[in-house]
Amino acid sequence: MNKYQAYPEYKDSGVEWFGSIPKHWNVAGFKKYLASIVDYRGKTPNKTDDGILLVTARNIKKGKLEYSFSKEYISPQDYADVMSRGTPNIGDVLFTTEAPLGEVANVDMTNIALAQRIIKFSGNKKFLDNYYLKYLIMSEEFQQSLNLYSSGSTAQGIKAERFVYLRKLLPPLNEQTQIAAFLDHETAKIDTLIEKQQQLIELLKEKRQAVISHAVTKGLNPNAPMKDSGVEWLGEVPEHWDITKLKYYSSIQGGYAFSSTSFTEEGIQILRIGNVYQNRLALERQPTFVNKNLLQELPEFKVQRNDILMSLTGTLGKRDYGFAVKIEHDNIFLLNQRVAKLQPFTEKIDSDFLIYILWSESYLTQLYSLPSGTKQANLANSDVLGVTIAVPPSKEEQKKIAEYLNQKLKSFDVTIEKANSAINLMQERRTALISAAVTGKIDVRHFTLKDGIAPTTSIDTNEVAQEAAQDAAQEAAQEAAQEAMA
Repeated sequence: MNKYQAYPEYKDSGVEWFGSIPKHWNVAGFKKYLASIVDYRGKTPNKTDDGILLVTARNIKKGKLEYSFSKEYISPQDYADVMSRGTPNIGDVLFTTEAPLGEVANVDMTNIALAQRIIKFSGNKKFLDNYYLKYLIMSEEFQQSLNLYSSGSTAQGIKAERFVYLRKLLPPLNEQTQIAAFLDHETAKIDTLIEKQQQLIELLKEKRQAVISHAVTKGLNPNAPMKDSGVEWLGEVPEHWDITKLKYYSSIQGGYAFSSTSFTEEGIQILRIGNVYQNRLALERQPTFVNKNLLQELPEFKVQRNDILMSLTGTLGKRDYGFAVKIEHDNIFLLNQRVAKLQPFTEKIDSDFLIYILWSESYLTQLYSLPSGTKQANLANSDVLGVTIAVPPSKEEQKKIAEYLNQKLKSFDVTIEKANSAINLMQERRTALISAAVTGKIDVRHFTLKDGIAPTTSIDTNEVAQEAAQDAAQEAAQEAAQEAMA
């Protein structure tokens, strides 16, 4: 943060993770100068279809209350009982004690109830500003100390009584409010840039999907004679293409119901629904292994390079099933239940063309209309193979379409990766800026919304170079996006 002013004098804070702090700042126990601390642990309240919004740990993310992330309600008649420990006031600090640990936000409306795994802090107004406290908790330094005093084998958490071990920094109250105002302004600008990149990514993904769907239903020749497929979601297709069922081009095999008692710490990884994620092979998602001997006992469930897999279970109303991947990995795997292996009849259909069919909107729309139930979608093997598809009779034409899509999608993927890199850079800058301001590494006392922050006369060239590179990356991403969507 060398582009900002530093304080004229510093002292050792006496706390390892805070390091040096401005000379006139103090270090205090975390609970000292809090007017109240309320832990909302207890029995889970009865949920209703409407009523008073129940804020859970899922709603608290990156310093904000994101109400769309989880929408649960309690009855107004239960409100007094649920909130008997204390109702929220504007500005109160909400803190998640586990799953996830350490997320924080300020209350921005009072007609809410608070769920378990949330603690509410309120600073003594004479000494501690709630908005500064939020940013202090978000800092890397405080999060480091938080993890030191947390516990848990599967999910890290902290109990209210352990806050006595934590320390906080205490600038003069007017500086606290100035720091909070500065961070509100600067993080809002960064968040706007991040949101624009996220919108760009969503636009690219939509266009990517449209390119796939068009190629596998209309072909590459814009002048080809067309015919009505007789299927709403296929529409018109090239006149010489075959309208048929997937079952005539591929067989399917379900996975094996492995018992949890057979799981080991190493061996052969089994591929579960979570590993077939958003049309990619996500081996890092809850990797589960079984003894290598099972490969000889269950050879029909072996998965290897070029096999095509599909997830068969998900949530009704969500597109979180029907994900398909082509294995491009040299490792050998075993197939778990509720994941299917498709085996294309290679004399009739190109495997790359088949995977693009499985990703197309026409195929997925038909697939998603099939399952019935109240909460969970469970596809049968016959569901997967019973969908109507359009296929060029010539494998040569199939391969040309697949090769075209291979190249076309690379440009989308490169642009999406650039946008993701820009987001990561901005998120790192956001985190660094918060930490620098709340720990006194930069002096923002002269910040005003009108003039912005006054830079030092000596600006760090590395910082400027990083920002220039970030700007260039964003410009390149925008240009590449326009080219990809042309």
